[in-house]
This record gives sequence, C-alpha cells and structure tokens, in this order.
Amino acid sequence: QVHVVESGGGWVQAGGSLTLSCVASGLTFNNYAMGWFRQAPGKERQFVAVISNSDGSVWYGDYADSVRGRFSIARDNAKNTVTLQMRSLKPEDTAAYYCAAAGPYGSHRTPSDRDQYKYWGQGTQVTVSS
Repeated sequence: QVHVVESGGGWVQAGGSLTLSCVASGLTFNNYAMGWFRQAPGKERQFVAVISNSDGSVWYGDYADSVRGRFSIARDNAKNTVTLQMRSLKPEDTAAYYCAAAGPYGSHRTPSDRDQYKYWGQGTQVTVSS
C-alpha cells in the first residue's frame, strides 16, 4: 500500500521562507516523478513544481510561472523524500499544499497535469500573512 505524507506547513509572514517535506512509501520511489500542487479555498488544485523520476544521478525539474525563482524542489532517493523550499513567500501563496507521485516511468518525466498523478498525500497548510 502506498503512503504519501507531507509535513512542514505553517504560518509565515510575507517575505519569509518555509520548507515542505514529503515521504512516500510502498512504491519504487526512483521510478516516480514527484510533484507539489496547491489549492486555495474556492479554487482548483494547481501545479506548483515537479521533479522527475531519477536513478539518483540525473533529474529534471519544472515550476509554475508563479513560483519560478522563489521555490526549489529536490529529492533524496535514499530517504524516499522530496522537499519544496519556498522563499520570498507572498500572501497569494497561501493554500493547502499536496505532494503527489506520478508513474512509474522509464525515461525522465516532469508531468504538470494533476490527472497524471496516481498517489496523493493529505496536504499541509501554508499561510502567508501580509
């Protein structure tokens, strides 16, 4: 059984930083692209960032335009963990953040469509005050 668990959410003032973590178990982690999505009240869940499946030597990342240059995604295959480092946070970044796994893949993939993600965590809340 696959489990995806996020942590690290919280409250922060605008301009501050937070790092979210996600641990996935019950799957061959290397073969899955790992993505972060967010959902604000009354809005659809939207893509934030993705890191490709990786054998540990090469991986690729992609970001939504709204977070590019401020957020950074990384993975540690030895720990089945993906992190999202968020800097220069803005009130509009306030949302529930979800970690998700897409795959399994052979070649490197960086899906941004939430329908391509098979396994989801329960989410962690990030609140940015102005």
